[in-house]
Amino acid sequence: MMILTLNCRTYSIQYQLFDWKNKSVLAHGEVERIVVGDSFITHRVPGLPNAHRDAECSDHKAALGLILKTLSDARIGVIKNVNQISAVGHRVVHGGEKFTRSVQIDADVIDAIRDCATLAPLHNTPNLAGIEAARALLPNLPQVAIFDTAFHQTMPERAYMYPLPYDWYKTHGIRRYGFHGHSHLYAARRGAELLGKAPAETNLITVHTGNGVSLCAVQGGKSIDTSMGLTPLEGVMMGTRCGDIDPGITSFVMKEMGLSATEMELFLNQKSGLAGIAGRYMSRRSALHEASQGDERCRIGLQMEAYRLRKYIGSYIAVTGPIDAIVFSFGEGWVDWPVRGMALVEMEHFGIKLDPVQDLMALGDGKEHKISAPDSKIAIYVLPSGEELVLNEDVAAVLKWH
Repeated sequence: MMILTLNCRTYSIQYQLFDWKNKSVLAHGEVERIVVGDSFITHRVPGLPNAHRDAECSDHKAALGLILKTLSDARIGVIKNVNQISAVGHRVVHGGEKFTRSVQIDADVIDAIRDCATLAPLHNTPNLAGIEAARALLPNLPQVAIFDTAFHQTMPERAYMYPLPYDWYKTHGIRRYGFHGHSHLYAARRGAELLGKAPAETNLITVHTGNGVSLCAVQGGKSIDTSMGLTPLEGVMMGTRCGDIDPGITSFVMKEMGLSATEMELFLNQKSGLAGIAGRYMSRRSALHEASQGDERCRIGLQMEAYRLRKYIGSYIAVTGPIDAIVFSFGEGWVDWPVRGMALVEMEHFGIKLDPVQDLMALGDGKEHKISAPDSKIAIYVLPSGEELVLNEDVAAVLKWH
């Protein structure tokens, strides 16, 4: 039984083909520059050189067709034909309040995902495009929607409600939803396993790192608060997103600069965060190098990001009660994240003591590490996000595969 999982964005699709019986990844990769032109696929098979092919993809259906053709290619593919695929799993960013778990896709589910697109237009719209493409090209396969927001549906009202007119919540669904649910769920499960405890017996703070960063307060294995809100813009400072700011800034700047709401959203999502402070987009490691060479704005940007991360960790300890561990998870390409160590070096008064040597070892090798000092009261772990594994497990669970 083989599961094809898809993560569809506006101009790209990430994919993975997973052998459920043998619990192994057969192939994964991405199609980039969909719609915009000069599109291409990068195809990866464990143990073999990466394959790269240029192929124009005018829409997500064409991109999925390219993925299926590549997976079944006689030279670089891993299956004889697409009929060997048993199911398709779709990452869907926003499920609103309707979806508290993954579900098999039908017309009603598609309508509900479309209704949630007003809350996440940059995400749900391409997610739907991928679903429609898969239903057209693989019409006989069961398809499952796995929602980023589902893990956080255990938050209590006091955590997910905003201090805004209540009618805004009832009429427009304005509340905290949270994101990166698959990553936080895996980090919570794996963190409990590393501690030798059942998830229900653990209190954790999980941190998803990448260009987008979010934290989750996990009490008894369940999400009770998370840093991202109605949209992925709220929370800690990120690579290009501002995170928490005074909401009065937006109306002030819009009036002063004559910006439209769309233009303002662009600044907050793509031209703020570390990129906004540094004045250009760069990785954290590049910013660290530039700071060491005397770039003051890079230095300030990294310190701001670490400071805001530290504040969130402290506040989540206050709401979870005593915690067992902090678990940092990372996606592919984002293990090189020096902000983690910068944030944790001044938290000994919370019983959090970093081992800087172990933290340095964790930068770059893509493996699990325990980076807390031997005498730290709270354990600190770094591990791969495991998002794809959660997607596959949910597909199998919905379809009742054993």
